[in-house]
Amino acid sequence: MPLSEAVSAYLRRVGVDDEPPPTYDTLRLLHRAHLDVVPYENLSTMLGRPPSPDPAASLARVGAVGRAGYCFHQNGALGAVLAELGFAVDRRHGHVYTSAEDRDDAFLNHLVLVVDGLPTDANPGGRWWVDVGLGDAFRDPFAVTVGRHDQDGFRYEITEVREDGWSFLHDRSGTFAGIEVSSRPTDQRAVDAAHATLTTPPGGRFAQLLVVQRRDGAGVDTVRGCLHHRTVPDGRTKTELASYDAWREALVDGTRLPLEGVDEDELRALYAAQWDKHLAWTAAGRP
Repeated sequence: MPLSEAVSAYLRRVGVDDEPPPTYDTLRLLHRAHLDVVPYENLSTMLGRPPSPDPAASLARVGAVGRAGYCFHQNGALGAVLAELGFAVDRRHGHVYTSAEDRDDAFLNHLVLVVDGLPTDANPGGRWWVDVGLGDAFRDPFAVTVGRHDQDGFRYEITEVREDGWSFLHDRSGTFAGIEVSSRPTDQRAVDAAHATLTTPPGGRFAQLLVVQRRDGAGVDTVRGCLHHRTVPDGRTKTELASYDAWREALVDGTRLPLEGVDEDELRALYAAQWDKHLAWTAAGRP
């Protein structure tokens, strides 16, 4: 059966020309291709138009303009592609935490993909964590096995695998501490409710500061507000983006954020608002 136009458009966008078979090599190829082309971002939310987390809508958006959004959108789109290509893919509830006190919170703030049935010498069980919605974490599919899993000089670890999920610790350079994965609900109703909480100002996590991240083969580019970070295994550089032109260049050339269909005046207004927040943060001692 021919691929749907939405999946064909996605494959064209990420630079995969043929209809690839459902193998581990394809999974790795798609994972890397997606991260190369579709950065993690909350641009539309910061412009006051949070995009729908419906997987079909997210997939269409990637094909049309090369943007998806954050994890609900990114992994929703990729999950739809993998399913159509014949992979055994399922969804899991994820809770990203930044401190030990927050680790056991049951709030759905991350959508996890798991693919089964692809054994390799290194992972004979054949279960893989697929995740293009973490922003600054792993570049290749991640074996769901206990132990350390280094990639490109970054150190990641799964400390426990349970029947219903697993526990993950990020590299010490990461922007979060870890993730608890479970079998709590990830139906679209649950995702929609969590999305509304995360994207509604003033308290929504994704409605406060622009964040764009792209993980490549050597490290991570991040634009957070009016700062551009480049993180590699042995350190991080930080550049203050003190003009609109410098900010826009960091988005386009640093994180490779596609700006198709985005109004220039809206972008300038967003930069001005972010710069005001940056100045207030600086005046407060950058707490």
